Amino acid sequence: MSSSRTDADPAAPGREAEEAGGTLVSVEMPKMGISVSEGTIVEWRKQPGDWVEADETIADVTTDKVDVEIPSPSSGRLARIVAAAGDTVDVGTAIAEIDAGARAGEAHPEERANGSAAEAAGSAAAEPASAEQADRSGFYSPVVRRVADKHDVDLSQVEGTGIGGRVRKRDVLAHVENGHPKPAPVLHSESPYRPDEPAAEPVAEPVAGDGGRREPMTAMRRAIARHMVASRQTAAHCTTVVEVDMSRVAARRRQLKAPLAERGVGLTYLAFVARATVEALEEFPILNASVEGEEIVYHDDVNLGIAVALESGLIVPVIPRAQRLSLEGLAASIGELAERARAGKLDPDDVHGGTFTITNPGQFGAVLATPIINQPQVAILDLEAIVKRAVVVEGPEGDSIAIRPMAYLPLSFDHRALDGADAARFMARVKTRLEGWEVL
Repeated sequence: MSSSRTDADPAAPGREAEEAGGTLVSVEMPKMGISVSEGTIVEWRKQPGDWVEADETIADVTTDKVDVEIPSPSSGRLARIVAAAGDTVDVGTAIAEIDAGARAGEAHPEERANGSAAEAAGSAAAEPASAEQADRSGFYSPVVRRVADKHDVDLSQVEGTGIGGRVRKRDVLAHVENGHPKPAPVLHSESPYRPDEPAAEPVAEPVAGDGGRREPMTAMRRAIARHMVASRQTAAHCTTVVEVDMSRVAARRRQLKAPLAERGVGLTYLAFVARATVEALEEFPILNASVEGEEIVYHDDVNLGIAVALESGLIVPVIPRAQRLSLEGLAASIGELAERARAGKLDPDDVHGGTFTITNPGQFGAVLATPIINQPQVAILDLEAIVKRAVVVEGPEGDSIAIRPMAYLPLSFDHRALDGADAARFMARVKTRLEGWEVL
């Protein structure tokens, strides 16, 4: 997460500051999981001149998946901020410097007898760094490249405002807004749609009338928006729905709820659906797969994603190798992940590597939905509200009307990877397992 500039590393930047008597410690963008190559600085909690203790949080960083707090690697004064709030920075890149040679309670070197600490901090923040920075105008992060590709922008024509002239995402968007032309849509005689061509972005018309307010999307909301739009543009979405009689599941839950609660495990209907789904996925591996180009990749393990609703959006932590877990094990994992997600304590790797996702809007009373596939997976299952309804049931003396706890289970799947018959057989297997759950 950090690297100290010492004499053992003569090539380390900032050696001159050490020789002059200072001890600068570099704060770097930390590695936040195998799936994360960069992070965006949301907010600096400390400013240049502020005293910080070792391991005290100095900045908040967000990725496309989770938010992370950046601790100080050393006690000292924050000497310089290298990357400003809003900058997207690669893992391992320096974002700030700590003067570890400073002492608590002593005046900062830049403080003046007739000035305040706030003024000193302001001057430190405003200190020009361009003369000390290497030319980074030709370095483009993956985020910048994606935005440039989306808008057909030649990055060599974009003026960078970042450190060392580095082009940031905001620079590309400003370039577009200042009149850079977008490519005209191409119509093909053989087909009006080409999946390799990005869909034209709709232009929002201004809302008539007074009142209302505008708020920028949060980083999580922007990430969700990008992910959902990309999924709709990538996968051939289809949805199939089955109706399930949850009577036997409800009865078994009543039997197990108290004993599991004594062991600290909350048993929800979602755990039963997860167990039935994992069993069905082992029987129908085409739904535990992903599409890569013109190949279908079948995954050995069922890494089950469970969508968790937060106040700020939706996140999907993953239960790795879910096929190895019992009903109790799944219930415990679901509860633990949901608790950590709502407390903001997930690690980036907790939301990486899912092969199939279950979402549960039924807990809020929803009865039917068509979920969007969590890319690059090929399917997502939706557990809707369990509602008592009058249904026709078969008995030894013929049909009758009974009140049963019923639920719809919609499955959205990628028609590129499988057909409706595969999806229907899979859902029939899930339905059979739930309706036939053993009751002691």
